[in-house]
Amino acid sequence: MKTISSLRESVQSWRAFNQRLADLTDLAQMDDESLRPDLEAEITKLEADLEKRSFTAMLSGRYDEDSALLAIHAGAGGTDSQDWAAILQRMYLRWAERSGFETEILDLTEGEEAGTKSITIAVNGRYAYGYLRSEKGVHRLVRLSPFDAAHRRHTSFALVEILPQDPLDSAEIEISPNDIKMDVFRSSGAGGQNVQKNATAVRLTHLPTGIVVTCQNERSQLQNRENAMRVLRGRLLAMKQAEKDQEIAVLRGEYTKAEWGSQIRSYVLHPYQMVKDHRTEYETGNTQSVLDGGLDAFMEAYLRATST
Repeated sequence: MKTISSLRESVQSWRAFNQRLADLTDLAQMDDESLRPDLEAEITKLEADLEKRSFTAMLSGRYDEDSALLAIHAGAGGTDSQDWAAILQRMYLRWAERSGFETEILDLTEGEEAGTKSITIAVNGRYAYGYLRSEKGVHRLVRLSPFDAAHRRHTSFALVEILPQDPLDSAEIEISPNDIKMDVFRSSGAGGQNVQKNATAVRLTHLPTGIVVTCQNERSQLQNRENAMRVLRGRLLAMKQAEKDQEIAVLRGEYTKAEWGSQIRSYVLHPYQMVKDHRTEYETGNTQSVLDGGLDAFMEAYLRATST
């Protein structure tokens, strides 16, 4: 039913586009000069729509139409890397908002001094995984450190992990209750009223694979367990797909070290301004726009490079 609904939506969308094109052609054939401004405006809209459809057509992977789980882990670089992870968190949340996706923070571990140690975000909406899979890997930041009294240049790393979000009612991934060990603990926080007095945080260990997932963002133990199960299913699905494609090192972020030589993209804020993707060589000097969520050009360049 999910496949039928998706195909029906696509067919109806293309029929509507075709009708707009036919109506525009009929108006153009009237050769009425007074209609020229309206025709030019409509042509511009159609061209933009067609470009978006061309981009979406590249999202033909098995899970590309599904929602996604996005996880960010601070890497080598101490407090600077934790701050960098928080910057990436803001960047992806802004991109999701601009792109019309709904987001939900499932788990968040804050840094001791600043920033984020790790965060897991559910990005819900059609094609979320297809767009975001280009972001999987190590992201490198070069800047003058705000945490260095001498204001020296520092290099920071963060790992971005993208997983398909398998619905809980899907039969593709079956998890036996006997294969899961659950521990509960008090949620960590900044202190005061932010710290939970009750043990509501959940840690799930999948015994056959050793995968460990924690969720502590909700006040309910039941909600945290459900969110942890969503993340666990996503990791198992990614591992299953990786085994099929013999690309475990690529699809499972745990096997990629967030350090020198393994980055997919560099963000340089000093001594010059540039964001460069090392897989496609696409780059831009407008770093602020990228950090504000302007990622579509990088995603498109990656999809075009990998679809040829």
